Amino acid sequence: MKDALSLVPAPQGPARPATPLLTLRNLRWEALIPYVSVYALCLGAFFIRFDQAILSLFVVSYLGRMFGLTICYHRYFAHRSFKTSRPLQLILAVIGSLNLQGGVIWWAETHRYHHRHADTPDDLHSPSFQGFLYSHYGWYLNKDNKSTHLDRMKDLARFPELVWLNNYHWVPFAVYTAIIAWSFGFAGVVWGVCIPTVLLWEMTHWVQSFSHALGGYRRWNDSPDQSRNHWLLGLITLGEFHNNHHAFVSSAKQGHVWWEIDGGYYILKAMAGVGLIWELRVPSGIAKGAEGGQ
Repeated sequence: MKDALSLVPAPQGPARPATPLLTLRNLRWEALIPYVSVYALCLGAFFIRFDQAILSLFVVSYLGRMFGLTICYHRYFAHRSFKTSRPLQLILAVIGSLNLQGGVIWWAETHRYHHRHADTPDDLHSPSFQGFLYSHYGWYLNKDNKSTHLDRMKDLARFPELVWLNNYHWVPFAVYTAIIAWSFGFAGVVWGVCIPTVLLWEMTHWVQSFSHALGGYRRWNDSPDQSRNHWLLGLITLGEFHNNHHAFVSSAKQGHVWWEIDGGYYILKAMAGVGLIWELRVPSGIAKGAEGGQ
């Protein structure tokens, strides 16, 4: 297997400082308040209508925004696992921003940093060193991790439209919420905005905590970290099989055997087929996975 770390775009500039534990002094209140508010609004599901239209809205919102997370933010911006045009690149960034998980460059930078320091004391969110709850929630709410180091992300920072969107990443989410509210009312906001947002948050948190600590299976034991695959998580996240990903971080394909259903890769193949993207990266070593891995 090719050294997984060599597949992460090389950083430039100073390293991030060691992450302290979360305290009231370094808590990001401007993140915590909307974070808790979105969770609280989900309780409205017990008091509002739920019909076929709302169900359809929920499914479309969840799948569309999961595309924004696994394809746009993760496989494209964090790992550059395929190429596309500049206009479509911006569209992918806008779709990814609908998940309210931070700016596109910030997300890619912190994720690359995680891969270069996975499950070491310098990792931003390792259950082995920072604890389970901090890795699940706390690191994101720590203001020491708030800044975007553009000097370390020159491949993305050279696009002014991405820098603007990184700074105002909440704008697409706010516009989307307003459109849903206008079209479907409060029920639409709860089921089309808040509940999918929380589900996507929790799946991201799961990868950062559970998928480095508990259960699952390791297809690639020589991956230099504690990453593991969780089959159900991989299915509902359109292919986020985390040990597979850590073994081949820049691969567009994260399901390595037929029963690891990688919906994201199927979508990428379709997009490549119609010329929207090209140069999908799939290392040849992935074929070992079909033979039982290591």
